[in-house]
Amino acid sequence: MTHVVVAFHSGYGHTARQAQAVLDGALSAPGTTGRLLAVDKIVDADWDELKGADAIIFGTPTYMGGVSAPFKAFMDASSKPWYTRDWQDKVAGGFTTSASQSGDKLNTLIQLMVYANQHGMIWTGVNQLPGNNSSTGSVDDLNRLGSFSGAMAQANADQGAEAMRDSDLETAKQYGKRIAEVAKKLRG
Repeated sequence: MTHVVVAFHSGYGHTARQAQAVLDGALSAPGTTGRLLAVDKIVDADWDELKGADAIIFGTPTYMGGVSAPFKAFMDASSKPWYTRDWQDKVAGGFTTSASQSGDKLNTLIQLMVYANQHGMIWTGVNQLPGNNSSTGSVDDLNRLGSFSGAMAQANADQGAEAMRDSDLETAKQYGKRIAEVAKKLRG
């Protein structure tokens, strides 16, 4: 079995909903187990599970052009697994949500990618072409925000997580499945 952990922080529920879509996608890949890990509630046993995972998918809202403070605290707390190379050669990916169409989400994904690279992980990008970029496109297209580095979602600041676009959640779901499939291939 391929084991995937979706390690995330969510401030208002939007990123949690996106995390669930990523996990649902990962679990749709045959032979995959996984779970959500809220990094602001991490305990010692969770670090052991991360060490044993085949893939870790990182998720955070984009606040002020970068990861949230609780997610950054998780990153800083991972110095022991970094030093002992516990996550070396694991498959990694990342996703983020912000209220703005851009919101500098790419910077957040780059921050997650650099973090994964520092751990010696293998980053996996989105394999979908960008949507919503022609006269026949729409906000209902998959990958409507046009990211290749990870899954992006946009959620209006004055609405709850239930108002998130299905296209963003489906993009996240397909991304989770891709990461699980890549991890399975690399396991041999």
